[in-house]
Amino acid sequence: MLIVHVHVRVKPEFVDAFRSAAFENASHSVREPGIARFDVLQQADDYTRFLLVEIYRAAEAPARHKETAHYAAWRDAVAGMMAEPRSSVKYANVFPGEEGW
Repeated sequence: MLIVHVHVRVKPEFVDAFRSAAFENASHSVREPGIARFDVLQQADDYTRFLLVEIYRAAEAPARHKETAHYAAWRDAVAGMMAEPRSSVKYANVFPGEEGW
């Protein structure tokens, strides 16, 4: 498993539009065979900050995800909504892990 946290800060005037675009992308993303989970979270104390939690079944799955029409539509739709460039952090699953501990 590969877990990616994508940190996004949106301009205040685009929060609703970003939520709609993210919902559309996520609803298609969870149907991809390489994606185990795809969450869109909005920060409780700062409504302009979002966290996308993407859990992939294999290392090559993110590249496949970025080839989809729904990802391209999301990327293009939200590009002008960002208050700053989005950033991501990649994680490896420790528990429960494949080692069975």
